[in-house]
Amino acid sequence: MSTIKIENLTFSYYGYVKPVFENVSFSFDTNWKTGLIGRNGIGKSTLFKLLLNQEVYQGKISKSVDFIKFPPNLSDTSKLGIELYKELISDEEEWKLFRELNLLNVEEKLVYREFATLSKGEQTKILLAILFTREDGFLLIDEPTNHLDIDGRKIVSEYLKSKKGFLLISHDRVFLDGCINHVISLNRNSIDVQSGNFTSWYENKLRKDQFEISQNEKLRKDIKRLKEAARQSQIWSDKIENTKNAVKVSGVKPDKGHIGHQSAKMMKKSKNLEHRQNKAIEEKQNLLKDIETKESLLLHTLDYHKNPLISVCDLSLYYGERQILRNISFEIKQGDIVAVYGGNGSGKSSLIKILLGLNHEYSGDVKLASNLKISYIPQDSSNLTASLNEYIKSQGVDETLCKTILRKLDFARELFETDMKNYSDGQKKKVLIAVSLSKPAHIFVWDEPLNYIDVISRIQIEEIIKEANPTLIFVEHDKRFVEDIANKIVRL
Repeated sequence: MSTIKIENLTFSYYGYVKPVFENVSFSFDTNWKTGLIGRNGIGKSTLFKLLLNQEVYQGKISKSVDFIKFPPNLSDTSKLGIELYKELISDEEEWKLFRELNLLNVEEKLVYREFATLSKGEQTKILLAILFTREDGFLLIDEPTNHLDIDGRKIVSEYLKSKKGFLLISHDRVFLDGCINHVISLNRNSIDVQSGNFTSWYENKLRKDQFEISQNEKLRKDIKRLKEAARQSQIWSDKIENTKNAVKVSGVKPDKGHIGHQSAKMMKKSKNLEHRQNKAIEEKQNLLKDIETKESLLLHTLDYHKNPLISVCDLSLYYGERQILRNISFEIKQGDIVAVYGGNGSGKSSLIKILLGLNHEYSGDVKLASNLKISYIPQDSSNLTASLNEYIKSQGVDETLCKTILRKLDFARELFETDMKNYSDGQKKKVLIAVSLSKPAHIFVWDEPLNYIDVISRIQIEEIIKEANPTLIFVEHDKRFVEDIANKIVRL
């Protein structure tokens, strides 16, 4: 057993007003299977960089293990998987790799293929297998689920559950529940460390938030009362000061010396009272917490005068000699929330592109209702590289509405003036989501909308879908999200 201790950690990126971490102290055990949870941009990946000594910080990090980063930096993805193993783990025997591959249901022959030719899901599993052969290291695992389908996530979750310890960033609730036994949550003003999985942590968080909301309300009332008392003290002080300059009252000239002496005494008493009141206000304001209130999002659905909105009959698609889609048939009517379900490479994104009219190389019949307005979230966000304002304008949506939705998704206001090329993947994805929600539409088409999106934002998106009941067809590998909102499944 070994403890990793973080003491008085302070770190800020150059040019940022607010530090990412300020005098932070906590510890965790290397035998724990720990999930690292928090909003996008709150500092999860930054913490990994600090643990790996990739940034200069103040404070102290004590550890007796070597940190290993997942995914690792690869020198050449044209190499075979077995060559990467020998490069990354130079002193280990190959049988250890094959043991790990077997636990991950990966065929051994895949490590003798050029790594770049493998699917992203296969690459994820092979890299995990390679890194877990190092029995003297402690893995820092950054979002391994982004390229895994639902079945792949279940396999990897069970695999991680069998391991001794790790620190894991993931936003998939089912995945986390399946493999972690401790949680470190990065909050706005604090860091919590507790035993349990995601579900137990979230239940505790809701109870804690409710208690703090009631405490905040009490503090706000106290602050309001103190501010009113301070205002009255200031009025009283001003009245005393004004008597020194009074003119004759009822024909009697005031004794300015006596009044001045009394005024000075009362002024001092007033200032002392005001100082104590302002100090009390400041102390109470420092006790206020930023609670995750999960503000309701906005979504504008348009009614259509007839059904179905989309009709697909005997749809088939080939890429060369390989058949991707085979005789797919389904209808989408108003109010349908359709999850497209299938493993990696089963043709989910290809189906989405056909429905959007981006691919015409298919056989079968695809009919969309006339003048159908569609709001689309693409899987790829790498094209977001310019000004946020310009991008919003190019999409023809209301800027104020779009930015309001972004703020509700905990998108920092200062990012509005930052070039999108500097955004994290999660921040870019939130822009795509906000733009889609800002577009009035008959049907929403979303291709893996939740990749890189934090868990609180996922819950917000679920809630607005349940409330607004839009017509939606989507691809997503977050099992909880699919189960919570879908009322129809298209299996490929």
